[in-house]
Amino acid sequence: MLQYAQKRVNGIQDLERRMNEFGYRVGTGLLELLAWREKTAKRETRVLGVLYFINNVVWKVLFGKQADSLEKSTENDDEYMISDNDPILTRYISVPKELSQLNCNAYIAGIIEAVLDGCQFPARVTAHTVPIPGFPQRTTILIKLDKEVLEREKLLK
Repeated sequence: MLQYAQKRVNGIQDLERRMNEFGYRVGTGLLELLAWREKTAKRETRVLGVLYFINNVVWKVLFGKQADSLEKSTENDDEYMISDNDPILTRYISVPKELSQLNCNAYIAGIIEAVLDGCQFPARVTAHTVPIPGFPQRTTILIKLDKEVLEREKLLK
């Protein structure tokens, strides 16, 4: 899939956008599958509820474990971060030196964006590599919620 996309793009940002689009398609189907499987599932109406759903249920289905952390940005009220210290996706992908800035986890960001959109929480989701000692491939999925989501959240309080 990466090779397919690489042949049809002009730069790293375009490639990441394409990977995000591929992930979005998968995320749409994944949400439908999870809604079908979870017989007792309820529709999340709060931001934290849907983020916990992604952090626990979606991450477990995709990777067999929960994400390592879910954090709210201290700078912006509309930003949340899901971190994975050892993302399985990048473990098996070798990236050429000329594409060293490429973050293949844009694919995962696309999946998360589709799940959020499907749950009526529109957001812009991006993936960033944030290495820390012991975890050089640590990835943070940055979720920037739309203003309408924050307004709805205020009304529910």
